[in-house]
Amino acid sequence: MYDYMRALEDRFNSKAKADPQRRELEAKRQRVAALLDKEGRKKLLRLVDAHTAAQEGTALDSFIAGFRLAWGIAMELASDGSYSYQQEWEQLSRLKHDQEGVEPHE
Repeated sequence: MYDYMRALEDRFNSKAKADPQRRELEAKRQRVAALLDKEGRKKLLRLVDAHTAAQEGTALDSFIAGFRLAWGIAMELASDGSYSYQQEWEQLSRLKHDQEGVEPHE
């Protein structure tokens, strides 16, 4: 399931990879790397790689959580037929009136 979620996330989040902010960050990383010696550049690359992996993991976890939430909502709505905002509003209105001891108008 993890691979399937990753494929879905890549499909629906494809424009984030071409984000101008990412290009700007890469340009800044390259400028900093130019100031470092070979060992410093290796450390910088390891830091950037670790940060990128953490961000990707967080983004994927967030996507999966959102997907599961949407799936749960869809299953809940499907379990009792179609959803009606009007019916929900009327039910909430009746409950509110019942709690206040007021008879609803029909």
